[in-house]
Amino acid sequence: MRIRQASRRGVGANNEDRLGAGADWAFVLDGATAPAGVASGCVHDVSWLVDRLAEALRATLSTPMPLADALAVAIERVRYAHGGACDLDNPDSPSATVALARRREDGFDYLVLADTAVVFAQEDGTVRAVSDDRVDRLPGGRPYSRQLVRESRNAPGGFWVASTVPEAAYEALTGTVLTSEFALMSDGCSRLVDYYGHSWREVWDHLRVHGPHSLVDWVRAEEERHGVALGKLHDDATVLHAVFAPDQTRSLVRAVR
Repeated sequence: MRIRQASRRGVGANNEDRLGAGADWAFVLDGATAPAGVASGCVHDVSWLVDRLAEALRATLSTPMPLADALAVAIERVRYAHGGACDLDNPDSPSATVALARRREDGFDYLVLADTAVVFAQEDGTVRAVSDDRVDRLPGGRPYSRQLVRESRNAPGGFWVASTVPEAAYEALTGTVLTSEFALMSDGCSRLVDYYGHSWREVWDHLRVHGPHSLVDWVRAEEERHGVALGKLHDDATVLHAVFAPDQTRSLVRAVR
């Protein structure tokens, strides 16, 4: 598998995104920065969480278990690593969004939990991005109250993230794509579409021609030019572009929940 990747810190003190890849799998994680004053009930920060989750995924994705099982086991391992000093029932415990991909004989399987994205070209030439937008569909519209987010996180009818609840893995969006090429990216990169009106075709073509570092440069230029209506001016931005095999060119999606 040929991999190109870039990850750049935003305005925070640390980059809370993580990425990883093996011979036939890849992932991108986006740690959720907690608002000031939120009591997580945990002695660990988000960087600790994404480091441990990345380590666990490197092990579980190397096994033949389905992607949802691989993520659930990884979350369980991180839960165990917390030790006895953290309140693991606190819904504000450190969390992350997840995008996974793993090769299969005729393409690749993917899993998306929350607002990371997997991007690929379909057989008809159109470009598709799969992202879990349930956090954008909470009642009342943005900006959400802290209480609403707290009550909706990892709860039926709300949205799901990788934190302390292994069952969240089975709420992810999953599917199979019969193609050899894909990209995984954090929402710091998908701002190009969500905030600035570019198409996924434009993003895909730029990434393929100019590479991941140039894509992040483009994000930063748009942020400086247009600003950000909600959130940080510069978010952590991570993108991984992968090609499994040059002869796998068909694109057929069988998306399932």
